Amino acid sequence: MSQNKAAVKKVGPSNDLEGLGVDSVRWDITHLYQGISDDRIAQDMAACESEAKAIARHFAGRLAGLAAEEFFELLSRMEALLETVGRITSFASLNFATQVTNSEAGAFLQKVKEQTSFIVKELVFFDLEWANLPNDAAKKLLESHVLGRYRHYLENIRRYKPHLLSHQEERLLVELSPVGVSAWTNLFEKVFAEQLYGERKRPQEEVLADLYSPDREVRRQAAKELTEGLKAVSTVITHTFNTVLAEKMIEDRLRSYPHWLRSMNLANELEDEAVNALISAVTSRYDIVQRYYALKRRLLGLDELFDYDRYAPLPFAGTTLVPWPECRTIVLNAFSGFSSEMAKTAQRFFEENWIDAPVMAGKTSGAFAHPVVPSAHPYVLVNYTGNLRDVETVAHELGHGVHQVLAASQGYFNSNTPLTFAETASVFAELLVFHALMDRLSDKKERLALACSKLESIFATVFRQVAMNRFEDAIHNSRQQQGELSPEDFDALWMRTQSEMFKGSVILTDDYSRWWAYIGHFVHAPGYVYAYAFGELLVLSLYALFKNGMQGFVERYLELLAAGGSKTPEELMRPFGVDINSRDFWMSGLQLIEDMVKEVEAEADAL
Repeated sequence: MSQNKAAVKKVGPSNDLEGLGVDSVRWDITHLYQGISDDRIAQDMAACESEAKAIARHFAGRLAGLAAEEFFELLSRMEALLETVGRITSFASLNFATQVTNSEAGAFLQKVKEQTSFIVKELVFFDLEWANLPNDAAKKLLESHVLGRYRHYLENIRRYKPHLLSHQEERLLVELSPVGVSAWTNLFEKVFAEQLYGERKRPQEEVLADLYSPDREVRRQAAKELTEGLKAVSTVITHTFNTVLAEKMIEDRLRSYPHWLRSMNLANELEDEAVNALISAVTSRYDIVQRYYALKRRLLGLDELFDYDRYAPLPFAGTTLVPWPECRTIVLNAFSGFSSEMAKTAQRFFEENWIDAPVMAGKTSGAFAHPVVPSAHPYVLVNYTGNLRDVETVAHELGHGVHQVLAASQGYFNSNTPLTFAETASVFAELLVFHALMDRLSDKKERLALACSKLESIFATVFRQVAMNRFEDAIHNSRQQQGELSPEDFDALWMRTQSEMFKGSVILTDDYSRWWAYIGHFVHAPGYVYAYAFGELLVLSLYALFKNGMQGFVERYLELLAAGGSKTPEELMRPFGVDINSRDFWMSGLQLIEDMVKEVEAEADAL
């Protein structure tokens, strides 16, 4: 999952973006299935259901007595089964992403989710029996060379032992999952796909795009329209948030998680102390944000900087649009300058129709790279409007894509990394392209504007995401302690946690208090957002090692990507000499950001 890097305007194919050469850049998901009526989908789903039942009949209740060779057979069959299910669910999700308002596409996605839950519940026995296997028996299997490729996967499951329920309870939760959070997530997406804003009845992305306008009145009006639109769907969104919070609260209680974030930390293979060190470090350096926005206020020539001024372009920022073919060249050249293997892998996305790029009505907003399954290949979605932010977004998502391609050799169980490492390649790729764009600019003012834009992107990834984590912490704890929250309760907690970051530098208006409502991460994946800050600071430190000439860095970096999720975060970072559990490590990354602010201040003074 990748955050929305740029607000984009949803338009039809006949518009002022035609000259960018992006209209024909559509992905071809027929590599997976020919369409939602493809007979192979029903055949594959039926085969998966039959295989899941056969696995359960043959292996359930027998794990304690299996030899390593039999255990390998079980894991191989499960992996093959889940890969086929993953291919179907990926196809359904990608099909939906370009036609969110199409009821047939939505119904197909929901049907696939329901069928998948029916299949997956048959395999619930495995995690339960394996996690509860006596330590001596588990150790013997883990030490067997036969199970070498599955060792990390198996070790990770056993970490969940204190939080697993009975077999019957786990099956029930899986079967109910399609009408749980995922159903509310679909509702959230549908509400905002259909919601229009202001007198001109514009979609959300078009309104958000106005926040980047050089005209302050346009920005102010956009903020007003966004707030009014969010308040218009307040009942549905508030109920959705409360339901997601309540469901998580109940499941956390059932699974004996000590706090709301523990399940996400476990999924990220991190101890609470490491996450607390990250959050503590970032919140202690909110002064960097305040320092930068004080500078931006001066560069914009404003007496006061309001929330709707944060994304305003500097008066001397370049406005030239980058056509898609030129974007492709910039990205691939930047990748090639680092690694020819990285560039060749990224080139396949352009040549083999793995990218969907035009801005289209009914297409989901923002950008993402979907890994699909190792036996297939990833797909990238962007909404390309030709500005420099979009060029960096293309690099970001292709970084994800390259990571996913290189890690595919690890197989279904080990190819996906924890969320905290999912941003490693994407942010690094974005940095490569940022420096390539800087090298293309000779005008000092344009270079300053691009540097400021990059800083703001880093702020959005590090400080804003941690501030949003603080908001999540507040709403989860408040929901647990005082019950259902009103829109005004959410507003107050949002303003408190955001004000701490912007204190004294940005004035937050009353309109801004409702802007928590459209941030999908809070509904899609509670606790996710700190992973962005983790990834950004980690990559800044890795990039510094690269620029400082660390011997063998490129090879180590590609090995890191190819490892996927086959090792723990500590093991992945060991070749770089990085200790992610240390607060000092995070502080060093934050120091790099402060150094960038100092450079921008010096350049501004020189101009």
